[in-house]
Amino acid sequence: MFKKIKLLLIIIIFSNCTNAIFAVENFFEKGQQKYEEKKFEDSKFLFQRSIVFEPKHAKSYLYLAKIYNLEENEKEEEKNINTVLLLEPKNEEAIYMLIKIQLKKSNYLKVKELSKTFIKNCKNLCEKNKSILESLKNLEPKNES
Repeated sequence: MFKKIKLLLIIIIFSNCTNAIFAVENFFEKGQQKYEEKKFEDSKFLFQRSIVFEPKHAKSYLYLAKIYNLEENEKEEEKNINTVLLLEPKNEEAIYMLIKIQLKKSNYLKVKELSKTFIKNCKNLCEKNKSILESLKNLEPKNES
């Protein structure tokens, strides 16, 4: 009798875990679909729900950062990008987005540091490195004596 109850509990726990995993993917996929349809408020809500079920879902944070970028909410954008980089330090898209923010702030040292990391990790966005280096030249402190 005890073994049957134990087995039943294990089955219930397992099914709840799998339901939660599917819910995360479902919210993310629906959010991605709404994002592609340019329904940003709906997609933001779905990405936030995805994070509730799976707080380490880096792609949800990345899409939230993209939405905040479109809304010109730099503080929230940067917060979400930093979260992506905590979860996936080699995420080239997040690194590139953070570089763009730091360029706006004219933060030469941070851009230079991020640029080195970007070069090491780029796979799909490597062509963007030229524009980063060009922007870095414009930011570079000049030693005028």
